[in-house]
Amino acid sequence: MRILLVEDYAELAGEIACRIERAGFAVDRVGSIESASAALDNGAYTVTLLDRRLPDGDGLSLISQIRKRQPTSRILVLTALDSVDDKIEGLDAGADDYLTKPFNLDEMMARVRASLRRRGGDRTPPIIVGALSYDLDARTVSIANRPVLFLRRELALLDALLRRANCVVPRERLLTGVYGFDAEVNEHALTALVSRVRARLAELDSGVEIHAARGLGYLIAKSKSRPPK
Repeated sequence: MRILLVEDYAELAGEIACRIERAGFAVDRVGSIESASAALDNGAYTVTLLDRRLPDGDGLSLISQIRKRQPTSRILVLTALDSVDDKIEGLDAGADDYLTKPFNLDEMMARVRASLRRRGGDRTPPIIVGALSYDLDARTVSIANRPVLFLRRELALLDALLRRANCVVPRERLLTGVYGFDAEVNEHALTALVSRVRARLAELDSGVEIHAARGLGYLIAKSKSRPPK
């Protein structure tokens, strides 16, 4: 799961990002409406944490864009604007929650977790490819009904591929999904990660293969044949 943090105060943004990462989630940090809009074009976000007083306007103006481009994303406003009218304005604009500064980082994470539990009410059906089942809500993988643990970046890669199973996912989208919006990544890092996950899937007899589309990206699909046990 990837979180978009829209906060222009660098020190606070760093503290929030560190807390999110300690909770096991990936986070992309931006400091303006313009940068957030670009991030929404390049990555999929389960949660957006949104400041209001940004250098290029009120963060609430982003909510309509988020709802249009990524309708399932949860939106939590983090702001110093703390009057009752401010809160009503934020919630009426479409935010799922409204937390005023200063706030406790543990409370913030509790609200993020609560928003995820409320997503649409019903649980999202798992993605099943071969013997592999991926729970989108819990972000857990099982193979032949047995839970399997993957490292954070391995899981991020599987998440990005499985959400578009049987379709080529562009290399740029995978880089963003796995390493972050503005991360500087060695050109061979993604190739090595795919190789490692591919080998693990084969070792676990998952019935799933990751294929390279030369010059484009990768796709995940059911194996054409599974070796006999």
